[in-house]
Amino acid sequence: MALKLGVPSKGRLMEKTFDWFGARGLEIRRTGSDREYAASVGGIDGVDLVLLSAGEIPRELEAGRIHLGVTGTDLVRERIPGWENRVEELALMGFGQADLIISVPKCWVDVDCVDDLDAAAAAFRRVHGHRLRIATKYHRLVREYLREAGVADYKLVDSQGATEGTVKNLTAEAVADITSTGETLRANHLKILSDGLIHRSQATLFKSRGAAWDEPERTAYAELTGRLAQFR
Repeated sequence: MALKLGVPSKGRLMEKTFDWFGARGLEIRRTGSDREYAASVGGIDGVDLVLLSAGEIPRELEAGRIHLGVTGTDLVRERIPGWENRVEELALMGFGQADLIISVPKCWVDVDCVDDLDAAAAAFRRVHGHRLRIATKYHRLVREYLREAGVADYKLVDSQGATEGTVKNLTAEAVADITSTGETLRANHLKILSDGLIHRSQATLFKSRGAAWDEPERTAYAELTGRLAQFR
């Protein structure tokens, strides 16, 4: 058996992950074409690389099908209930930073914070007869945040596409989404609530608590984490 390390399979997140491990003496590279999900790990024995989408990695960690995985903290917190009991954060990797935020139309001049959103949601329901809609991909995180903030009169609507465009398209009144620069929000005439930061995410190396940790996996894990510890 070998320790299975899941990493993003494409894009800048994959490249940054390869660079991060490479800077620590662990060469990760693709072994096939760009269409093949094949890769290898050099510099350490007993580690198999698994190329997955960043969104699949939390599921595989939770199920114990991979021992280690690189993905965003937002995805782990959203997709793994009670995530602290199922995975362990090993290292924040310093890239892939993005904020999960709540934003509303700029023309809502009286709505600048979550308390204002609560009042606006109540007024919206009185006028329109249905709850204010918030478009998001992050139902668990947004619901927990709004519950703690005391916001009640809202409905989450699922958005797996261009969430920022839902207000313009009249399918939602507000959005909760990941942003790095805020440019797309501004282009769609949206503003971030002053206290609307739900979670600050970045790429992180996680360890599965539910994977099989037999002697070969423990040996490879000790060597890998020992190597990483040299660069902290």
